Amino acid sequence: MMKTLLLMLGLTMVLNAVDGRMLYQKCAACHGQKAEKKALGKSQIIAGWKEAKTLEALKGYKAGKRNVAGMGALMKGQVVALKDADLKALSKYISTLKK
Repeated sequence: MMKTLLLMLGLTMVLNAVDGRMLYQKCAACHGQKAEKKALGKSQIIAGWKEAKTLEALKGYKAGKRNVAGMGALMKGQVVALKDADLKALSKYISTLKK
């Protein structure tokens, strides 16, 4: 029983990481494969951001309340269709990318 529970927990963690990585592919066009670029030469480099900071930023863009460097409308269009679970997985994945 305990082995099954641990296996399921491990599988869930792997699936979350895969989802975040897959979701990030859309972001990589502007932010770079390792989040090392300033998107369109305007944004901050997001590599190294903590998960909570990234999640707060994504939720702000989705709500239309965040507009850093004039990127609010563009970013809202990128995240508006994402569910909360997607935003969390994406934030978690981005937090693993280091400068």
